[in-house]
Amino acid sequence: MQPNALVALFDQQAPGYDRQWAKTAAIRDCMYLLLEPLLAGLPEDAHVLCVGVGTGQELAHLAKTFPRWQFVAVDPSGAMIDACRTRAEAEGFAGRCRFHHGFLESLPTEAPFDAATCFLVSQFLVDRAARVRFFAGIAARLRPDGLLASSDLAFDTASPGYDVLLPAWMRMMSMADVSPEALQRIREAYGRDVAVLPPREVAAILEDGGFERPVPFFQAGLIHGWVSRVPA
Repeated sequence: MQPNALVALFDQQAPGYDRQWAKTAAIRDCMYLLLEPLLAGLPEDAHVLCVGVGTGQELAHLAKTFPRWQFVAVDPSGAMIDACRTRAEAEGFAGRCRFHHGFLESLPTEAPFDAATCFLVSQFLVDRAARVRFFAGIAARLRPDGLLASSDLAFDTASPGYDVLLPAWMRMMSMADVSPEALQRIREAYGRDVAVLPPREVAAILEDGGFERPVPFFQAGLIHGWVSRVPA
C-alpha cells in the first residue's frame, strides 16, 4: 500500500480505533507491563520519541508511569495525531508533549532522545531497504546508548506453524469490531501490504538500521517486541 493510501486508511479508522480494538487490549497491556522495567533505568526527566503514535495509547501509559518524562509524538495521520492530542489533554499530560503531524523524516533534527517507541509501524514498509532507513532515522535521533522499544507482526510464514497460528490469530481478531469481509482483507494484506517476516529477519533489519543486539522481550500471537540499543 502506498504511503498516502495508508495515511488515508488510518485517518478513516481514527475515530473508532480504540473502541474497535478494546477487546484485544490485554495483549497491549501485557506488553506495557513487560516494557516498564526495561525503560525504568532512563533518566527521571527523559525525553522520549513516540513514532507512529496513533491515538497515543503507549504515550498515555508512559506519561502516567513516568510523570517527569517529556515526549514528542509523531504520526503521518492527522486524525490520529488529533486523537492523541485530545487524549493527552483529557488525561492531563499534554503540557509534557509536542505533537508532530508528518512522517519521521519531516521531524526537524534536534537534541537526541533518551528513548523511542515504535509499535506496529515498520511492518507497513514492505521494502526492506526502506524499513532499514526508517529504523536508521530513529537511531539518528537517539543519544548514544539510547533505547528503542519496538513491535511488529512477525513470523516465518513458510513454516508449518504459520498454518496453525494464523487461523487462531484471525479468530482472536474477530473478537474486535471487525466484519468477516474486513478480516479477509486483513488476511490478504499480510501477504501484500504488511511485511510479516521471521523474527530473526526483523532483528537483522534493526541491526542494519544502526541498533545493536535487539533483544526480544515479548510475543503474543503474531506480535513480537524487541528492545534495541544505539551503540555507546
